[in-house]
Amino acid sequence: MKPLDHTLLSVYLKPGEMHIAQKPTLVTTVLGSCVSVTMFHRVSGVGAICHELLPQCKGKKDCDDGCVDGFKYMNCSIQRMIERFKTLKVGLGDIEVKIFGGADVLSPADTASNTINVGKENIETALREIEREGLRLVTYDVGGTFGRKILFYTHTGEVLLKRLKTTDRRRSRF
Repeated sequence: MKPLDHTLLSVYLKPGEMHIAQKPTLVTTVLGSCVSVTMFHRVSGVGAICHELLPQCKGKKDCDDGCVDGFKYMNCSIQRMIERFKTLKVGLGDIEVKIFGGADVLSPADTASNTINVGKENIETALREIEREGLRLVTYDVGGTFGRKILFYTHTGEVLLKRLKTTDRRRSRF
């Protein structure tokens, strides 16, 4: 696979969005403390990705398609992605899950000892939801103090990752 295949449909995923594709698509996003979860079903070639900002929705209702803020929250994003796969009759045990992001991007001068590490909480919520749903986590690249740019190929499940604000400019494949 070429890192930038210009024949594919291309989508830039902004914070608080999700994209699911049954046709080959290249989805790009940039992460700091936000977390992206990718889900891929190898048999059908269906892929999904979310870019969430915060760990948990404080709403008292269940997440549903009527909530416009759902993809801002990790717990709601994972639930909605699962529901979309279920409507496609995909068994949850057959989905390959990957997690990226969740950096602590605030400098030490910007943080106080009682400050919440949003990146860490996003990662913990993602891992908890994935385990609770019995999904199969195949790889992750999370935490640290650097942002990430990821390119997700929805039809292969492949993710290219570039770490940002570091001297290490390698690209990694997941």
